Amino acid sequence: MRVTLIEAGDLSKTKAWRLPPDAYSNRVSSITNASQEFLRGIGAWSYVDETRTGPVEEMQVWDGVSDARITFSASDMTSNGRPLGELSRLTENLNLQRALLRYLESSPGVELVDKVKVESITNDDREGNSWPVVHLSDGRVIRARLLVGADGFNSPVRTYAGIQSYGWAYDTHGVVATLVHAPRSPYGPQNTVAYQRFLPTGPIAFLPLSDTASTMVWSTKPHIASALKSVDPAVLVGMVNAAFRLPEVSMRYLHERLLEAHASGTSITLQQLQDEVRFREMSHSIDSNSALSSLSALGEPGIPPEGAESYPPLVKSIQPGTVASFPLRFSHADTYIGEGQGSRTVLIGDAAHTTHPLAGQGLNLGLADAEALAHCIHDSLSRGGDIGSYTSLMSYSRARYFENHKMLAAVDKLHKLYSTTADPVVWARSVGLEVLNELDTLKAAFMVSAGSHQVKSTPGQLGVGIAAQGLEALARGINDAKNAGELVSGVLQSGLRQLFRSSPR
Repeated sequence: MRVTLIEAGDLSKTKAWRLPPDAYSNRVSSITNASQEFLRGIGAWSYVDETRTGPVEEMQVWDGVSDARITFSASDMTSNGRPLGELSRLTENLNLQRALLRYLESSPGVELVDKVKVESITNDDREGNSWPVVHLSDGRVIRARLLVGADGFNSPVRTYAGIQSYGWAYDTHGVVATLVHAPRSPYGPQNTVAYQRFLPTGPIAFLPLSDTASTMVWSTKPHIASALKSVDPAVLVGMVNAAFRLPEVSMRYLHERLLEAHASGTSITLQQLQDEVRFREMSHSIDSNSALSSLSALGEPGIPPEGAESYPPLVKSIQPGTVASFPLRFSHADTYIGEGQGSRTVLIGDAAHTTHPLAGQGLNLGLADAEALAHCIHDSLSRGGDIGSYTSLMSYSRARYFENHKMLAAVDKLHKLYSTTADPVVWARSVGLEVLNELDTLKAAFMVSAGSHQVKSTPGQLGVGIAAQGLEALARGINDAKNAGELVSGVLQSGLRQLFRSSPR
């Protein structure tokens, strides 16, 4: 089979991409063990520069209102009787893209066509069976046995196929930046812990890349994102440090001060921010030398204060040119396979689905799509079938549609669940989180479903699905509960039912 990859951008820039060892690009993804296993299996992972990747050995997630916390640790998972080692591995998107392009260069039968746009897609039914015909800006015309839409959210392939997509834009933007901090103390945990705090305005995540560099993804309201992008980088440093430590009521006040200055065409100064934070810490009885203080000496050597492992290292600066933001949205195509005039088309990745980044699963879902489609094509060819026929492509849709839908729905409900400050909901979700944190078996099942450890089943399926089902049941229970007592009971029973259903009989 001959494969042609069409890309409007200049792929030579991605192939030649490089940065100094102590500098990182701002778009980073968490690659689960399941995704790594797939990339290693096809020979692509060997092209990744692993010196620019960072292992995640532990995850700490907590409620910004109640401080209820859950911890996932690779040491709690085993593979062949040995500790798993890591939950996932963080890498810059460009590092992975460069590796995949270098891998494709060594793949016979694959043609890379870059700096060329798709002008239009028509169909050719000369043989009584519509074939997609792709018209390129350089004058070439390609008649495809199978047209794969891996062309993003505004997919021309999806439009050609006549596939509808439903979804909505979140009232949220993601702010990203590369953070620079001192190395962690040898007396405490190393920088292999990912932290995520759920604030009512959106979650903020701290993801380790090296001993002294981490990436931030702060999902927040668009007007707050705009203000954060416009401030002096030193002020943004102070806001990031406070966002992981100050009580939510004080973060709300800091946001108000930030927005007031932004609306007036000015900007809050570093001194003003530090004065506000210092006053807030005093009002909350936070000791200036404690782990909760964001004004303590940065990178001070010696034994870290008690509880320092519960919070990320204090940020010292932000790598210049790395602050950016992007809108967040949910979408899911009605189907992944075209029919009728749009037959011989299939959707994968963002062309098929987009999700909130709070669970770090967007890229992994796309890689699972690619794995499942590759198996589908291989099986069709091995049986002498037509790889573009609806019948041949059905196995791909069966493998991926429901799996993706479960994760998309769970992440969407989790986002909505943590966007409220209503006391009964905060109490209920906090009790549920703390109870879950004590159930090691259920936590292990969540990690399995999120792809921390591959459970072999259908190609492209990242595990048993209990995490998505459990999160969806949790969010649905909160929406429908008549009172807090019924809520917690429902959450626990739902989680345990899912666990028992997934247990070997």
